[in-house]
Amino acid sequence: MIPVVTPGRMAEIDAAAPESVDVLIERAGATVARAAVEMMGGRYGRRAVVLAGPGNNGADGRAAAGRLRRRGVRVGVWSVSDAPETLPAADLYIDAAFGTGLSRPYTPPQRGRPDAPVLAVDIPSGLHGVTGEVLGGPVWDARRTVTFAALKPGLLFGEGPAACGHSTVADIGLAVGADDVDACALMTDADVEALPAGTGATHKWHAAALVVAGSPGMGGAASLACSAALRSGARMVHLNAPASAGAAAPVEAVRAEPPLAVEATRFGVCAAGPGLGTDQEAAKRLADGLALGLPTVVDADGLRLLHDPAVAAVLDRRNRGSVPTVLTPHDAELEALVTARPGPDRIAAARNAAARLGAVVLLKGGPTVVADPRGRARIVSSGDARLATAGTGDVLAGMVAGRLAAFGPERLLDRVAEAAHLHGRAAAAVGGARLMAGDLLDALRAVTP
Repeated sequence: MIPVVTPGRMAEIDAAAPESVDVLIERAGATVARAAVEMMGGRYGRRAVVLAGPGNNGADGRAAAGRLRRRGVRVGVWSVSDAPETLPAADLYIDAAFGTGLSRPYTPPQRGRPDAPVLAVDIPSGLHGVTGEVLGGPVWDARRTVTFAALKPGLLFGEGPAACGHSTVADIGLAVGADDVDACALMTDADVEALPAGTGATHKWHAAALVVAGSPGMGGAASLACSAALRSGARMVHLNAPASAGAAAPVEAVRAEPPLAVEATRFGVCAAGPGLGTDQEAAKRLADGLALGLPTVVDADGLRLLHDPAVAAVLDRRNRGSVPTVLTPHDAELEALVTARPGPDRIAAARNAAARLGAVVLLKGGPTVVADPRGRARIVSSGDARLATAGTGDVLAGMVAGRLAAFGPERLLDRVAEAAHLHGRAAAAVGGARLMAGDLLDALRAVTP
């Protein structure tokens, strides 16, 4: 996982560095200079313009300029305080005006050659380091951003992804510890653990999932969740749904009608909510599922029922007993749960909701944030806007349940984030401008290790 730290935490890491500031600046400048040469495709005959601010970010840019000059690049360095309205034409512009600590509006000058690429140092100047919001006028959209030691939230949220281009993390000797990674990190392909192969003694009940879903006319949601659970690690799926739900469950799933009557100890996880409905019968079905005491994923209609008195009472008992619960809201659903819509700081919103609700919260969006009640967070950026279509959330709920069935509730935060990451990777594997939720099911075979 790639650590993600706030500008405030980064300042603490900088202050604790064993090397001097001058040494760190030279290392950062060397990294920026290498990236600049790569972007220009060479050195001799190339022209670069560096826009440098008054702080360490500007010092990094000036150090890069010195190295580039020594390597044959014609470099012009302009200070933010006396830069002209339009900078000279160049083959590359290096944005070293302001770093992640900027909190006031800033508008950069015009570029004499607007089509020339931009290399941003740490973050495109004018982006908020936590939220990715634009402060002031339009920022220079970078083709590449070189940041140091760890990713910053502003690179991942808001306008960050569009403004930063391709972001890389450079090691300049700053000590980002295991605690920082555990506190907040970006999931990558390498962080997804392969599903356990099992042994000769393994049987289907070793990874069984119960799905409480479906209502009249809403059988499709239940079917998608069951199929996704089977694709994601569950060896056995039992669906509790009324016959009036209509759509058939996967042929591999065992189906029974309400009321819920199962031997809870045979299951590793319960997923509840897809297509469940929001009437009193649905509330009773959800309460019965939660009362089994299994690790439970609550999605869709299930989230809308959490304020029902019977459901809330069961949740309270679960929290007192530390029974794992995973909630998977989008913004409007989270607002209904905690009476506040997520603000620009989505990591804080997910953390606050997780602490308040006593559950792991998967806040869907671009990117998705998964947080637990201890304040730890995982960021998932593998998805895209095509996942905002009917049924994809049902697939995600089933995927979370499938991975919990396969691995158990240990490392719960990471298992949920793994499912979200694979959900996005499956969408990427489908390709095309549009996808349907069912497309993800076949794609899971290609992306799930």
